[in-house]
Amino acid sequence: MRGDQREGQLLTKLILRRLALGAITLLVVSLIVFGGTEILPGDVANAILGQGATPENLQVIRKELGLDRPAYIRYFEWLGGLFTGDLGNSLATQRPVSDILAPRLPKTLLLGGLAALIAVPLAVTLGLYTAMRPGSWFDRSLTTGSIAMVSAPEFLIATLLVLAFAVELRWLPAIARISESSSPGEVFIALAMPVATLTAAVLAPMMRMTRSAILNVLSHPSIEMAILKGVPRRTIILKHALPNAIAPIINVIAVNLAYIIGGVLVVETIFSYDGVAKLMVDGVAARDLPVVQACAMFFCAIYIVFNLIADVVSIVANPRLRHSK
Repeated sequence: MRGDQREGQLLTKLILRRLALGAITLLVVSLIVFGGTEILPGDVANAILGQGATPENLQVIRKELGLDRPAYIRYFEWLGGLFTGDLGNSLATQRPVSDILAPRLPKTLLLGGLAALIAVPLAVTLGLYTAMRPGSWFDRSLTTGSIAMVSAPEFLIATLLVLAFAVELRWLPAIARISESSSPGEVFIALAMPVATLTAAVLAPMMRMTRSAILNVLSHPSIEMAILKGVPRRTIILKHALPNAIAPIINVIAVNLAYIIGGVLVVETIFSYDGVAKLMVDGVAARDLPVVQACAMFFCAIYIVFNLIADVVSIVANPRLRHSK
């Protein structure tokens, strides 16, 4: 009983430590995001006034927008706003950034969620199936194909899909546009190619990691003993190997889910999808720093949260990670 209590306290301590590291990481990221946007060439005053801007006019606009104040003061005000949910106002439109971001978030999460809903079950299923038949023609074909998929960047996959299904066959639109009034069929047609692009980008790594984790567990003496006793390979993999390999599998799934959210930056731009990533690209073009900073923090926070989930699940699933060697 006392040992279980000590184990629970150690587990809680490790999880709290990971959460604290995540919070510190997010704080450091906020500093990098703010500093990175500050050193971008030009500013919104130049974008508003254009080429005919005079130094006097630029100074007036910058004072009106608060850009004449020291950077560290604006950083701490912006950081305080992040904790209270106040993301500031857009420098280009003077609208609250939260109002601009709110209708874009569901669209980006819908795109990433659909890709994850397809990629994760498919990758785990294919990884398990190839682990059941290592060295078969199916295993070799998928392994070779996965290498090609890993090597292909999102913009290449998206371009090929557009050429095939939008230009040549004309089955799907090249621009992904949806609205609140769009029917499920219209949403499916509009998001088919963006979702396929993201799915193809993360499918191969998750499938290969699932296969490798299962095959690594199969080399354990207890599993080898079950094989020698004649236990069917499918039963061994599903009932014995998979539970022991679940930690690395979940870890790579969490990392790739974070990559899906980050990968929408390219996909939304190519397909002109009105999500957070496209808003960020438009904000960079307009030098609208509060919008760029809010979008960048959204992507960074998602990535950090998924990595925290992967760490916590690994600690819970693998007792060896709770004890230092």
